[in-house]
Order: sequence, then C-alpha cells, then structure tokens
Amino acid sequence: MKTVLITGCSSGYGLETARHFLAQGWNVVATMRTPREDILPRSPALRILPLDVTDVDSIATVLAEAGPIDVLVNNAGIGVAGAFEATPMDHIRKVFETNTFGTMAMCQAVIPQFRARGSGAIVNVTSSVTLVSMPLAAAYTASKQAIEGFTGSLAHELGHFGIRAKLVEPGYAPTTRFTQNSGVRIEDMIPASYAAFAEPIFAAFAKPALVTRESDVAEVVWQAANDSSGRLHFPAGADAVALAERAGGGRR
Repeated sequence: MKTVLITGCSSGYGLETARHFLAQGWNVVATMRTPREDILPRSPALRILPLDVTDVDSIATVLAEAGPIDVLVNNAGIGVAGAFEATPMDHIRKVFETNTFGTMAMCQAVIPQFRARGSGAIVNVTSSVTLVSMPLAAAYTASKQAIEGFTGSLAHELGHFGIRAKLVEPGYAPTTRFTQNSGVRIEDMIPASYAAFAEPIFAAFAKPALVTRESDVAEVVWQAANDSSGRLHFPAGADAVALAERAGGGRR
C-alpha cells in the first residue's frame, strides 16, 4: 500500500482528498494544525497528526512520525480577499508564510527521502486565480503564483531523480471556508472608497455560473499524484477547466 501525506485536512479540499485516497486503498497521513479524530472514518490505514507548515520543528516531527511516504500533497493554505490597499502587510506576510514558504518547506523536507529512493510525487495545490487575473485577490494570487513558478522549475530538477512535481489549480468552491482561517474579515478590507467597485464582484460570486466541488479537487489530486506523464498543470472543477481552456487551451 502506498502512503500519502496531506496538509490542511481539517476541512475543504484537504479533508475530501484524505477521504478519496482512503477509498482508493492508500495509507493516509492527514495533517492539520489542531487534529480532530472525528472528521474522518476510522481506519487502520489512517493517521491524523498535528502539523504547522510554518514551523520547521513541526514539519520535522510529523515526517519522523509518518515514516516513508510516496506522495506529498501540499494543500494547507490561507485565503484572503479584499482591496490590496487595505490589506495589512503583516497579514500578507502571514499568507505567504503558509501558502508559499510553508509549501516550499514541506517540499524541501521530503525531497531527500524521495531522491534516495528514486521515486515519489509532490502535488502542490494552488488556485484558478493563477489562470486569469481576478480582482480583490492580489495578495492571495501572488502567494499562489509564486508556487506555480516554483513547482514548474522544481519539476525539472526533481525529474532527474525520478520524482514528479505537479500543480492542481482548483476553481471557486462556495462550500469551503476560504477566508475563515485568515483572522481578517473581508468587510474590513473593503474601504468605503472601494464599495462601488466591490459590490458587483461579490454579487457575481454569490451567483456563479460554474463552481468547484471538494470532490472535484480530490479526484484531480488523485489523478495528478498518479500521473506519470510530463504534465504539470491540472485544473480542478468546471470553472477552473473553463478558465484554463480560455487562458491557453489547457496548459500542460
């Protein structure tokens, strides 16, 4: 049985991805800042471990407890929406610490065991904001675009050792807790001067033509983790697929 370690499993994409890999017969190491034993079905193939991807000691501890893994899924992230002008720089740094540096730190920590074994896969979950420019998401987009470039370059150097690196780009999922873990309220980042600009944007998000489901992302993460071709980009969700096609006929 293969083993996958998934970050950010307390809700949303990470939780559904853990369920999906379990259903496929894999050993799953589901990690989250505050472990909850009740959110996943009990299974001898499941371990739920605490992990803070911004803490080097926490990363080292969880990898020691997990033992050898075959796939790393970097899903942990912080959402942020609002006018860039009104987004505090300390919050932007917090977003980058998790979304960007946390992902990089996890990659750096698992690469040695993958390289020694000559196999393994890293799946980095970004966002459809990397496919087309979207308003009121400047800081979040920057944190995810950094991982897009990082993973593309990483795929070349790791490919030399038989290690695969992939990007999964989910669309808009209204059922996830996108900004609830950010610690900053959206309304506090929409100054009165931006209200007229933001109103129709939020109205459109309230009635999207196409959306992404958690199960869409879980299935595409599974596909990416098992893909042995040179494909790099995997949009996830009907809206993300449509955006990817519009952006370039489906990137690879």
